Amino acid sequence: MLRHASINDIPAIGKIINDCAESGLMLHRSMADLYENMRDFHVVIEDHKVVGVCGLKIVWASMAEVYALAVAPEYRGRGLGRQLVLSVIDEAEELGLPKLMTLTYEKEFFARLGFETVDRQSLPLKVWSECVRCPKNQACDEVAMVRTLETPENTVPAEPPRPVQVDVPVQLTVYAGQHRQNVD
Repeated sequence: MLRHASINDIPAIGKIINDCAESGLMLHRSMADLYENMRDFHVVIEDHKVVGVCGLKIVWASMAEVYALAVAPEYRGRGLGRQLVLSVIDEAEELGLPKLMTLTYEKEFFARLGFETVDRQSLPLKVWSECVRCPKNQACDEVAMVRTLETPENTVPAEPPRPVQVDVPVQLTVYAGQHRQNVD
């Protein structure tokens, strides 16, 4: 059975996602983050338990992200990941979103679902908000992919800002006894 997540699903969702994170397949998610974003998640229930999860995060009026796709190891290879992604695609179309994106290691899987590889720099700045938490921040090896959805014409708002290189000067103040020193 496929459905939206409920409060009672969060511990199982956390276990599935964080077990995958331990293998380096995705970012770790705190319980606080999972509860806060519970409405993002779709789950697959088999044998009366959550065995798969996938999130749909709104990035901007013109784009959402498919994220945190994970299936418990003993349930992989049954098409549950495909069902989950198709479920979030349906929801995104119902919401009127023209594009979905994902950052993934599973390029072939997402390509079979209509996603195309794009240059990461073409994605909106908002996409990168989680990257600062990632241990691979400076050496990301995930593939950026986008799927254009079937939504009504003339509803696509302007694109959000894209990332740019910005140098931010930092001044540290060091206290040594009673004296203050500025360090550049």
